[in-house]
Amino acid sequence: MLQKVWVSSPGSWALQESNSHRRGKKRCWKCRFVRTIIQHPCRRHAPKRSRKERMLRKIQICLCFCFVSGILYEISLLSSCVFSYLPMAQHYLTPEQVLNLGKSIIFLETTERLEPPPLVSCSVESAARIYQDRPIILFMRGLNNETALDMNTSYAAFSLLSSMKNVFLFPLQMETVFQETPLLQWYNQVVPEQEKNWVHVSSDASRLALIWKYGGIYMDTDVISIRPIPQQSFLAAQKSRFSSNGIFGFPARHKFVWDCMENFVLKYNGNIWGNQGPFLMTRMLKTLCNLTDFQGTEDHSCQNISFLNPQRFYPIPYPAWSRYYQVWDKSPSFNHSYALHLWNFMNRNRKVVVAGSNTLAEKLYKTYCPTTYEDLIQNAKHR
Repeated sequence: MLQKVWVSSPGSWALQESNSHRRGKKRCWKCRFVRTIIQHPCRRHAPKRSRKERMLRKIQICLCFCFVSGILYEISLLSSCVFSYLPMAQHYLTPEQVLNLGKSIIFLETTERLEPPPLVSCSVESAARIYQDRPIILFMRGLNNETALDMNTSYAAFSLLSSMKNVFLFPLQMETVFQETPLLQWYNQVVPEQEKNWVHVSSDASRLALIWKYGGIYMDTDVISIRPIPQQSFLAAQKSRFSSNGIFGFPARHKFVWDCMENFVLKYNGNIWGNQGPFLMTRMLKTLCNLTDFQGTEDHSCQNISFLNPQRFYPIPYPAWSRYYQVWDKSPSFNHSYALHLWNFMNRNRKVVVAGSNTLAEKLYKTYCPTTYEDLIQNAKHR
């Protein structure tokens, strides 16, 4: 019977056979699952050790065992939980654990609402389907650590989104998000109740801090993903010489994002809509690049930052936003697009997707967020 497991030398394990000390000789075998990874010979005739050495050896064994157990436990957590999140505080991983996996797709909800509307649900679902190997995170201001959500929650969108293996719902705790960034001092001084555009300004700040700290892609909650974005460092052109901040991506600790946070504080004016958002991104990009008009569907590049063609995300420009809610004789293919921004700020939530309306938006729901669309149909039947 095998009785003990110990580390015979750094990087290798051995198993000792008890009650088999015949003729003063010890026999040992390598652990089979380690043999395939590390070939390290067992010491067949180890010299006798003093009592002190044996005690130190036992302490080393205990420490190694604890270390290996910790690693195995973390691996088991990640493999079983990372893409099977349940919206219960006692079960989910921390935001840092998920974000540190890298390449997250990040959404923000900076209002207090706890029931994401269909367009938000569609945005998150479409990203989860397009980026199946990446964590999709929806940070919600209205959610907090004391919010008790179980599988029988009355919030339908929670059940819908949390059923997707790579979707995570986390509280948005701004003071924590802004730690170790230039935005913390601004946040501690600003008075939200006196801010004209606080929902937008706080979102502009949070997305910068999260992408700078952890890297990945930020998307607005009215963006429907249709194919993967191949670039890692990019800004999205809303039109020639003008950048959006509704979609952008960078690796962690990228200098451009840090510079944007510093400019956010230096040039802060919360009374001007977009001053901390698309106007910020545009003026910072202009400090690096000589922006020119786009010709055709080509992308621009400057200082290792891709400035993506408006066709990538804005094939329907904001003056024509209502066309998403109209019936088309022939639906566009969007062959040059990675995602579609549905301009909910322009919409003001007045136009919605109606089952059976045959609008362009309904066709997008059917194709890229079918679970949300099915839920939409069921709700319509109940009404």
